[in-house]
Amino acid sequence: MTTATDTEASVPFRAGQEGYASFRIPAVVATRAGTLLAFCEGRVDSAADHGNIDIVLKRSTDGGLTWGPLATAATNNHHLAGNPAPVVLDTGRILLVYCRSTATATEDAILRGEVSAADGRRVWVRYSDDDGVTWSSSVEITGTVKKADWRWYATTPGHAVQLTSGRVVVAGNHTVPPTGTDTGKEAKYNSGHCLLSDDRGASWYLGYLDENTDGYVNVNETTAAELPDGRVYFNTRNDSPSPGNRADAYSLDGGRTLVKPFRPQAGLVTTVVEGSLLQIRDPDVLLYSGPADPDARALMTVRASDDDGTTWRTAYPVDGLPAGYSDLVRIDPDTVGLLYETGDFDTYETITFRRIPVTALT
Repeated sequence: MTTATDTEASVPFRAGQEGYASFRIPAVVATRAGTLLAFCEGRVDSAADHGNIDIVLKRSTDGGLTWGPLATAATNNHHLAGNPAPVVLDTGRILLVYCRSTATATEDAILRGEVSAADGRRVWVRYSDDDGVTWSSSVEITGTVKKADWRWYATTPGHAVQLTSGRVVVAGNHTVPPTGTDTGKEAKYNSGHCLLSDDRGASWYLGYLDENTDGYVNVNETTAAELPDGRVYFNTRNDSPSPGNRADAYSLDGGRTLVKPFRPQAGLVTTVVEGSLLQIRDPDVLLYSGPADPDARALMTVRASDDDGTTWRTAYPVDGLPAGYSDLVRIDPDTVGLLYETGDFDTYETITFRRIPVTALT
């Protein structure tokens, strides 16, 4: 059992332990029973983004102070299962949407169009009805949520959301085929979409599409939150040159369409990296987690918005260490949890969990 060294932080995943060379891409949710489920990619042979990769899981029944044994949430028979996007439904069921591909399908090859549809990125879903202890068989949903000519494809990373309407929203990103002499690796082909389900995961369809090749704002890894007024707020990583490395957009119809395409969000100073959103209530504050160093994956910081994502303020600088991907969760009325990649000398030494008082954020 992994135990916290103090009341604030614990380390559920450490590189080189428990049969995995590396752990990356964290996601965390709280079940209706109050159990925290920390997911990530367990990369068997190396830290590379392709290869033999499982989605692994640890459970905590004490708010993230200690963690139970490592379990497997999804595998792909020595190939890749990754990009976990969990969400806890109003029924208590835990959905896990994720991607599969063959172990040898590198992102570079997929972007260049050198990987077949069968070997490339495909989308699957499974569920747990016993608080994350056991999982159903997986069902493929690629045909309804990925267009035939898309190349790269990824869900979130981080947790998905269920709206007050009951709809499930999973943010996603993909690339469109290149034109002219381009290879497909150019950032301008990055595009965004979301997956929607109106029957609690039984069937799925595509929501908004944000596709342009202007090289200004090009959607990459995206996170979503439902605002107090019912709008859905999307915040995305932007790899193309623009005012800042983040962009955002709003939806009035639960993710089906966007009010406007993604626009630069220069108020979030960060390097090119994934980030996480969490809308908390009582008080109503929108949170964002991600590195605050503009040039490196370092200085993990939680920022807050009191105006639904229009402007942002620094709420909780975690520390000045290397830091990468992250995910946020509400533990209880007094506490928010942050699951994030960090280490003393390298960003990917651990996936650490930190408990943060709500009073420190508001």
